[in-house]
Amino acid sequence: MHRRRSHLRRLGLGLGFIASIIVLATLVTGWLVDSAGPRGTVASVEAGAALPQVGPKAQATEQPSIEQQLADAAEAQVAAEEAARAKAEAEAKAKAEAEARARAEAEAAARAEAERQAAAEEAARSLERAIDDPKSAARTLMADYGWGDDQFSCLDSLWIRESNWRHTAENPSSGAYGIPQSLPASKMSRFGDDYRSNPVTQIEWGLWYIEDRYGTPCEAWAHSEATGWY
Repeated sequence: MHRRRSHLRRLGLGLGFIASIIVLATLVTGWLVDSAGPRGTVASVEAGAALPQVGPKAQATEQPSIEQQLADAAEAQVAAEEAARAKAEAEAKAKAEAEARARAEAEAAARAEAERQAAAEEAARSLERAIDDPKSAARTLMADYGWGDDQFSCLDSLWIRESNWRHTAENPSSGAYGIPQSLPASKMSRFGDDYRSNPVTQIEWGLWYIEDRYGTPCEAWAHSEATGWY
């Protein structure tokens, strides 16, 4: 009996000790929870405050507003109209310049044609005058060589002897032809293909030949006087 009481006493002490430990653990746990609760809340609040806020302004930055889109469209329309107007003006200017050039070229061509016709008519009149009066044509052409009337008198004597100033004169034995009696006649083609019919072409060649061979008509006449030819 005594043993049983001792055993029961020890059992009760052990259970009381265990209960005390449980109570103490509960108190400690509660204290820890209470202590951690505010700090965790503050940390959560601070963490939430540190996160970037995505509000209406941020969304507006990411996506343009309708007003901005309309403004951009209007600006693009104005730029397109300006570009089209500039292009049209450039094309109109280029067209006007091209038309002006065409008119200028046409006018220049017309003037050139008129001058050509006038020159051809004058040449025809000169040819008629030269055929009728080759001596006057020779006087005019001699001025290009700086020869005056003194040289013309020698030229007149020389070509009277050679052909009597006839542009169709031909030597039956040698074939010398024209006013200056070119031998062969084709030498006069240097001054034109019409050397057989145009006294001016013949005179031009004859003066060139005299200047190249003798220097002056009087020197050529002197040689002809001495030899009978020049």
